[in-house]
Amino acid sequence: MKVHFIGIGGIGLSALARFLNYDGHEVSGSDIKSSPITQELIKEGIKVSCPQSADNISEDFDIVIYSAAVTDENPELIEARLRQIRTLSRKEALPIILGDKKNYCVAGAHGKSTTTAILASILNSSALIGAISKDFGSNFRYVNDLVAFEADESDASFLLSNPYCSIVTNAEPEHMEYYHYDYDKFFESYERFIELGQKRVLNAEDEHIKKLNVSDAIYLYPSCDIKNLSFMLRDGEPCTRFELKDLGYFEVWGFGFHIAIDTSLAILAALNELDIETIRENLKNYKGIKKRFDIVQKNDTMVVIDDYAHHPTEIEATMRSVELYDNLTNIQKRVVIWQPHKYSRTKDNLEGFKKCFRRCDELIILPIWTIPGEQKIDIDFEKEFSMYSPIFADKINSCENRIELIKNDKIIKTYEDGLIIGVGAGDITYQLRTCN
Repeated sequence: MKVHFIGIGGIGLSALARFLNYDGHEVSGSDIKSSPITQELIKEGIKVSCPQSADNISEDFDIVIYSAAVTDENPELIEARLRQIRTLSRKEALPIILGDKKNYCVAGAHGKSTTTAILASILNSSALIGAISKDFGSNFRYVNDLVAFEADESDASFLLSNPYCSIVTNAEPEHMEYYHYDYDKFFESYERFIELGQKRVLNAEDEHIKKLNVSDAIYLYPSCDIKNLSFMLRDGEPCTRFELKDLGYFEVWGFGFHIAIDTSLAILAALNELDIETIRENLKNYKGIKKRFDIVQKNDTMVVIDDYAHHPTEIEATMRSVELYDNLTNIQKRVVIWQPHKYSRTKDNLEGFKKCFRRCDELIILPIWTIPGEQKIDIDFEKEFSMYSPIFADKINSCENRIELIKNDKIIKTYEDGLIIGVGAGDITYQLRTCN
């Protein structure tokens, strides 16, 4: 099959493209501009065109798959439809890609990337993740027809993921604009996703999962099933140790009770495939995922951490992990650099955002990272976050052993010590890694 991906540089779509490429199909794609992801795809033998153009659409394409960010005005999508080539959104393509696989599908508002990556390391399976696992250095791995898949509730595409095992970390309402703020519709989607799986593994203590009507499942009760929790640094890297039910002790990369929960859900799911000693050993392969408590700089006086957290609940969890890390080092000052993600998310969760930074000593706020076509909403950040006396910057510049704040093309402050934590789902991850 000859398949073309519009928006192939996205973290989710690139994984699907890689999967089909390794599955023996002829794959090409395009994006608005070149990126580290598109460059990696080219190295893997996938033809990638930047920028997008109608000329990239060939008559002999069997399918054109496009990302959620692609609009009806996209020249390639228009050309494909004019040529009457079958066009599918990312979620519509999932049954073609996953239909005949044994899929362990992980859903949830928070923790699904981490849980999926942990599960992939334990199972040593194929993987499709919305983040880059440091175990295998990619958002994708092709091993066999056993697949650890990060299932997305944001557009209800998890209903098309054909789960053998449905795993849910939590069901906190998110992306409600897609569900037209209909909470019944949102929770019914989770119920349908769970029921699709022959096996089901759920966090029983999540307040939203408790409300779901589920017929049969393996339940994790974190408050009593996870015992003797401890945290340590191994070669400067965070590590969590805990006992799970009567299965003994496990060690996993990362800090925090939420890491123990994600790991426990992965372990309980993996018991369908492997014995407990193999699971315990394979868990050591997990080295974290890029942009999740990702230590990008480290010396005796300063540590720079990149974290994808872009919702108050996620930022709270990250800040608890920072506190644990702080307690195990001699570095005291905590500086948070926040790049708000989308006007709608920021507005919908404003009260949560105002509370979640309370563990920091200094807060820096960057401009909102938005998406094409999103309606701008006026938010008075100076007023709403006045309790933090925040510093407002246009961008940051990361150099060896220092972080610079840039405003109106001038350096307004430089940090050379402290715990510097960047949070957000936009381009802050590149700003934290690039010296301009």
